[in-house]
Amino acid sequence: MMAGKGKMGQVKGKAKETAGKVTGNESMRAQGKMDQAKGKAGEAGADIEDRARKAGQQMPGSKK
Repeated sequence: MMAGKGKMGQVKGKAKETAGKVTGNESMRAQGKMDQAKGKAGEAGADIEDRARKAGQQMPGSKK
């Protein structure tokens, strides 16, 4: 499921951002923030897919 990958991206991004702060590496810090944003977007997309799937299953005449 994509939500798991999204959460992992956020964790990885936070670690990279923190390492960038500690070492003074602004590029690494920026990459970490980008990884976190991608992770959040992945989670949001997975959530939308799950909701759409559930809504489709609840419609009359839909196959379960």
